[in-house]
Amino acid sequence: KRIAPQLGFSGYQPLIRAYIGQGLRQDLARLEGQLNVEKFINSLRKHGVDKTTIDEAISEAG
Repeated sequence: KRIAPQLGFSGYQPLIRAYIGQGLRQDLARLEGQLNVEKFINSLRKHGVDKTTIDEAISEAG
């Protein structure tokens, strides 16, 4: 309740909504990124790239 006004919010509830919205946006971005990676991996497999090569590349990328 003390932090909300210092951050420009009228109360703690708008601050909580902002935090929830921020977390949801981060999760969506992370999940969309994972889906893009999965699509890319599937495309590599369709083009004949060996599974071992893909696994090694993923491991190196961290």
